[in-house]
Amino acid sequence: MCINIVVVDDDPGFRRIATTLLAARGLRVVAEAPDGTSALAAVRAHRPDGLLLDLHLPDLDGLVVARRLAEEDHSPRVVLTSTDKSLWSKEELDRAGIDFFVAKDRLFDADLRSMFAPASP
Repeated sequence: MCINIVVVDDDPGFRRIATTLLAARGLRVVAEAPDGTSALAAVRAHRPDGLLLDLHLPDLDGLVVARRLAEEDHSPRVVLTSTDKSLWSKEELDRAGIDFFVAKDRLFDADLRSMFAPASP
């Protein structure tokens, strides 16, 4: 089963690394976005299974993007990432529509395939 992902980060170098890492895990990156507004447009255009979403973006932060997507009919699984450690509880992330938080320096070790796998019914 092919799992389609949109990568959102304002750093093109990180997007490149994340895309390579996701592909190595058997995931397919269908789009990249440098900011929150572009992320929302990419999700609406591509209807991905998942979104690798940076917290700090130049326009909307990752929490705002996740909350807006959670209000839509087709909401992808969201993995929030940042150089900051997560300051939010699991409940706060759930309320924002975020499935997982992974610090950027831990992304290589994360089980990305299972994080982005469709939720069991």
